[in-house]
Amino acid sequence: MVHFSIQGDHAHLLVESAGKEALGRGMKSISARFARAVNRVFGLRRKVMEGRYHLRVLRTPREVRNALAYVLLNARRHWRKRYGTAPPVRLDEASSGAWFDGWKTAVPSGSRDAGPPAVARPRTWLLREGWRRHRRIDPAEVPGNGAP
Repeated sequence: MVHFSIQGDHAHLLVESAGKEALGRGMKSISARFARAVNRVFGLRRKVMEGRYHLRVLRTPREVRNALAYVLLNARRHWRKRYGTAPPVRLDEASSGAWFDGWKTAVPSGSRDAGPPAVARPRTWLLREGWRRHRRIDPAEVPGNGAP
């Protein structure tokens, strides 16, 4: 898992895998770890992840850049949909934005200390550097609406 965003009823993940079988095993592992963490926090013992994940293979630098913006700034998208106003420019604390090194400008982070990385470093050229051909990600962007 390279990046993530946790929403109220779903999660967005950017992952790299060596193939279909490796992806399936990785998703099972992520699902189990996520369920254990959620159940521990809420004092529950139940299934957390229902159904399947939706897969989209990213093949171009532009697709990867747009996916990074979508995942890291997804809370801004939900804010705009819910309130109809420009969301505040700040780090989504339920995302891996604190460990992302491709921001166009500094992102106000609130009181959260990033600590050790909660995500893996990208291995593929597309996620390491290829996406940067299409500009760094502006923390004021609202995914799906273009630039700020």
